[in-house]
Amino acid sequence: MRIGIALVAVLTIAGCVSQEKYRNKEQEADKYRADWQKEVEAKKAIRSQFDAVQREFDAMQGDIKAMQTKLKSDDDNLSAKQAELRRAQDLLAAQAALIDELAKSKKRLEAAKAELEKRSSEYEQLAQSLKGDIEAGRIELSELKGKMTVKMKDKILFSSGSATLGKEGLDALRRVAEALRNVQGKVIRVEGHTDNVPAAGSAFASNWELSAARALAVVRYLQDQGVDPTKLAGAGYGEYQPIGANDTPEGRSVNRRIEIVLVNVEGMGPPSITKEEAAAPDAVTPAKAPAKPAKGAKR
Repeated sequence: MRIGIALVAVLTIAGCVSQEKYRNKEQEADKYRADWQKEVEAKKAIRSQFDAVQREFDAMQGDIKAMQTKLKSDDDNLSAKQAELRRAQDLLAAQAALIDELAKSKKRLEAAKAELEKRSSEYEQLAQSLKGDIEAGRIELSELKGKMTVKMKDKILFSSGSATLGKEGLDALRRVAEALRNVQGKVIRVEGHTDNVPAAGSAFASNWELSAARALAVVRYLQDQGVDPTKLAGAGYGEYQPIGANDTPEGRSVNRRIEIVLVNVEGMGPPSITKEEAAAPDAVTPAKAPAKPAKGAKR
């Protein structure tokens, strides 16, 4: 009996000790659980802060990329604008050059027009001297760029196929000579022209000879009338410089003509010769008088 009571007492004491330890352990476990929960909450707070920082960082990265894109776009736009500016400057330079060239061209055209419209004193003198012949249509007078031309139809100067001046032609040439005596700084070139009808049956082998003989006949007459011979020249062009169609009588008529051309003396002076050449007995060959054409020859 006593043993049983003692055993119950031991067991009771042992149970009390175990419960105390259990409560201690449970309190310790609760503390650990509380600490762990605090750590979890702290970790959550840290994670939340990290996520916020990450979002802010990502936003900043996005802003940086956007700024870089805009900067590149601005650079591209700037380059495009600079290219447009250069093109505009080039265009303005080209337009300025064109305007300058147009102004120069206008001045040249105005100068050329003034030159074309300019009438020399010789022209006015000849026009006055030959007024009657010009009005009658026997003589045409023109001046272009300093070149004056007295155009005379062959029929008032020569008979058909002849290189001998007729009375009507002598009268007209006398008035021309009066106007040419005092001409300065000009070469007076007499040019003979024919139509394309062959000179067969005349005293001349071809239209070359006929046109040259007629030009020289006019040259001699002008010299006889007091025109300075150092200013005179003669040339025959035959049928090769027509001013009308040779397939009609009217065209052939205008092609048969004598032209007295006055041109500036620059570059047209007589060729220089040495004293020995001038003294040589055969230095000058007198020109033969034009041969009289055979009867019936037609030019």
